[in-house]
Amino acid sequence: MKSMAKMKYHYGLKVRIYPSDRQKKIIKINSDASRFIYNEMVAINKELWRLKQVKLPIDTIQNRIEQLELRQSAKQMSNHFQFLEDKRIDSLTKANAIQNYHKAWNAFRKVHTAGVPKFHRKSYVWRYQTNCQYLKQKAAYLTNGTVHFEDSKHVIVPKLGRLRVKGSHQRVLARSAETRIGTVTIVKDASGRFFLSMQLASDTPFVNWPQNTGKQIGIDLNTENFLTTSNGDTVANPRYYRIIKGRLAKAQRILSRRARRAKQEHRPLRTSKNYQKQRLLVAKLHAQVFERRRDFLHNVSTTLIKNHDFVAAEELRSKNMLKNHALAMSITDVGWRTFLGMLAYKAELYHRQFLTVDPKNTMQACHECGFVMGTAGTEKLTLADREWTCPKCHAHHVRDHNAAQNILTKGIIKLA
Repeated sequence: MKSMAKMKYHYGLKVRIYPSDRQKKIIKINSDASRFIYNEMVAINKELWRLKQVKLPIDTIQNRIEQLELRQSAKQMSNHFQFLEDKRIDSLTKANAIQNYHKAWNAFRKVHTAGVPKFHRKSYVWRYQTNCQYLKQKAAYLTNGTVHFEDSKHVIVPKLGRLRVKGSHQRVLARSAETRIGTVTIVKDASGRFFLSMQLASDTPFVNWPQNTGKQIGIDLNTENFLTTSNGDTVANPRYYRIIKGRLAKAQRILSRRARRAKQEHRPLRTSKNYQKQRLLVAKLHAQVFERRRDFLHNVSTTLIKNHDFVAAEELRSKNMLKNHALAMSITDVGWRTFLGMLAYKAELYHRQFLTVDPKNTMQACHECGFVMGTAGTEKLTLADREWTCPKCHAHHVRDHNAAQNILTKGIIKLA
């Protein structure tokens, strides 16, 4: 049987689950165990680093270093902390917590952006990971592993047992091809919803590749409209956060008052019923904005990828753009980085081509003759300039349409 890494195609599936009260307790226990083990690995590493700074060959220090190094495995950690031997804790939860710690170090050594692994604080979000194992099976399917679908409405997970599920998994279940389940993640979000995500792998594609259309398109992302294409079409910016901002601000003010009152009366927030009710309301408003934006981005990205053989977009640096306080809210509300990520993985999924290009001069350059505004004594275009006329060839441009055409031209050159 092939491993996940050796299979050609990979796919992520996320479904909503509805656990019972008993299953919720098990999820909470596994989440706490996962967080504890990860934090213990961070603490061990910090102490080892301090001890190894000591230059004197002190026996006590050497013994302590040996003890800490031996404790860096799931088995030894369970022996040291007896509560980790609870039968409700999945053994693979412990192994995944340690593996995630090492992955965090590898990511830091590779890109140096996320920082070294840090302690995971306690929060209203629960999360833990397990794995699907195929013990004696000769072939892997969605219905014969330790994690498997019992039918279209139920999934079996170790320690949790039978869970009711709802989501877009029907199409995947209808596959007859060999499909392996890898890492499985169970999450409870801040608004109290439970989700199950699983990594899938197969040697056959998970979607049917659409026929080639022979079409190419460039897209210019902006805050006035969500995007403008090189064909001249525009997609309106829905501004989901701005629509709900007033309701959210009012709900957060009420939440702040209830938190302040609980602290004045020396009541912990986790047992303050009025505070928890309001916290759930605020979390649901945030989730509503997130879900609407994600659904919109999925629809637009899928339409672009399915209907075009090649899509080009500008390479945005959102972190730098957020320094402009006048545009920060609009930039975060529109979800550009998420959208570009969707285009990238959907292009691979549907066997299309997607590229990002350097945005330099895409707005300032004339698509007809290549003249760049800001040169030869001309002034650069500003965000207020929606339309302009080229001083060299006298072509009239709608700024965003012209930028999208320049992006497509750059993408074609880069593709070649």
